[in-house]
Amino acid sequence: MTPNPSLLDKIIRFCLENKMIVILMILFILGWGLIVAPFDWDLGGLPRDPVPVDAIPDIGENQQIVFTEWMGRSPQDVEDQITYPLTVSLLGIPGVRTVRSYSFFGFSSIYIVFNDGIDFYWSRSRVLEKLNSLPPGTLPDGVQPMLGPDATALGQVFWYTLEGRDKQGNPTGGWDLHELRTIQDWYVRYALLSVEGVSEVASVGGFVQEYQIDVDPDAMRAAHVTLGEVFQAVKGSNLDVGARTIEVNRAEYVIRGLGFIRSIEDIEKTVVKVNDNVPIYIKDVAVVTKGPALRRGALDKEGAEAVGGVVVVRYGENPLAVLQRVKEKIAEISPGLAKKTLPDGTVSQVKIVPFYDRSGLIYETLGTLDSALTEEILVTIIVVIVMVMHLQSSILISGLLPLAVLICFIAMKLFHV
Repeated sequence: MTPNPSLLDKIIRFCLENKMIVILMILFILGWGLIVAPFDWDLGGLPRDPVPVDAIPDIGENQQIVFTEWMGRSPQDVEDQITYPLTVSLLGIPGVRTVRSYSFFGFSSIYIVFNDGIDFYWSRSRVLEKLNSLPPGTLPDGVQPMLGPDATALGQVFWYTLEGRDKQGNPTGGWDLHELRTIQDWYVRYALLSVEGVSEVASVGGFVQEYQIDVDPDAMRAAHVTLGEVFQAVKGSNLDVGARTIEVNRAEYVIRGLGFIRSIEDIEKTVVKVNDNVPIYIKDVAVVTKGPALRRGALDKEGAEAVGGVVVVRYGENPLAVLQRVKEKIAEISPGLAKKTLPDGTVSQVKIVPFYDRSGLIYETLGTLDSALTEEILVTIIVVIVMVMHLQSSILISGLLPLAVLICFIAMKLFHV
């Protein structure tokens, strides 16, 4: 009696009897594997959807960060009135394994660690849901907790600084720190945030410009003005108001009250109060200037203060592809950055200078992987030829090795490895 054929025998018989199907499957695996391969191969017109690759494995915990500012408060006040109430509330979120909290001067950081099987964006939605449903009085008035960017601790893939350079790319200087910080905050940051796959662009270094009002106690006492009245006057003046419309000669005009502060003079001319039909202006009781806001850190480059930014990649994105898009955006916006003529006649233009770029490390890692796979496949082919001592059989066996590597890439793409 003929024994029942095994599964392997059935597969071999199927391949021998259906050669066309096997050839089509091999071509399909070959094409798909080349499309998803992580290497930077030029495949002509073939589309590319490579496996996300990074040089540093993400072995961090599945966590979300809640950041809350309460400026001017001591760590004990922050702990009692912000950190503790938020920690107790966030403990009830489904899937939470532990909550770690830290209280500092003026701000609080809470790390919500979820179980490994919890989806990253599902956990974010649960945290947002809990923050939006806090009972009234849980936190002090005016305090609003913020959820951190949708990224991991290893998402910082690109650092850069803003520097003045001439046409040849030589450093020229000539830019104040507050000027560079303004360009970073209002132009460069927004441009890089528009890049697909970027979660956050954090500004670092320099000075944030602000209007500063230094009151004169003697002048306030003479004018019978309190500090609260000065505060309310400035707060109430920085406001645009709308009204109804008016029709004149069959034309409708919109009535608006323009009050937004645009200069130091606008603040100085703000009326604090009226004494005996005499208006008391801000300039009568205070000195208004434009100066740097209080800061708690600085960016140092080669011993000198600098201004720059940190590009953070969104969770689950391909860091190498995001870095390529970031560099394309930098090349696009660079010609439009501010420029000035220095006293010596040199034209200095702000340039985005890379400070840390992970793409170099990623390419080195891919090069190492490519070399290792190539060498191992060649060694295996030589061993097969020596052991089998039959050229056709050796070619058949060795041809499966690159195919197996491509199947691994396909599996990594399907299972989001």
